[in-house]
Amino acid sequence: MTAETGFLRRMVRRLTSDVGDLDADDLSAEAVRSGCNRACDSSTGEAVTVKGRLRSVEICPRGSVATLEAELFDGTDGVTLVWLGRRRIPGIEPGRTVRASGRVAVRDGRKVIYNPYYELQRAH
Repeated sequence: MTAETGFLRRMVRRLTSDVGDLDADDLSAEAVRSGCNRACDSSTGEAVTVKGRLRSVEICPRGSVATLEAELFDGTDGVTLVWLGRRRIPGIEPGRTVRASGRVAVRDGRKVIYNPYYELQRAH
C-alpha cells in the first residue's frame, strides 16, 4: 500500500463516518499515545491508568455516605470513577479530559475505580 492509498482511505473514512465514531477513535488513539491502558482491555483487580473524557458527573447518596461519580470514556469503553465521601471536586465536570489511576473493580456489571489518583488534562 502506498502513502497516497493510505491517505485516501483515511479521508474517505473521515468523510463517511459518524462524528461520534471519529471522536471515539481520536480519544482511543490519544490514550494509547500517552501510554495509558485501554478501558476495554482492563480487567478486575488490575492496576491501570486510563485517560479519557468525562461523560457525566453526579453525586450519588449510597447509604449514609455521599459519593461523587464520574463516567470516563476513553473511546473503547467506560470506567466509573468513584470518590467516596466527596460531593464536589473542582475541575471534575462533564467534558473535561482526565487521566486516572487505580485498581479496577466491577459494580453492577460496570468497571469502577474507587478513589482514583487523577490528573486534569489540557484540551488538545
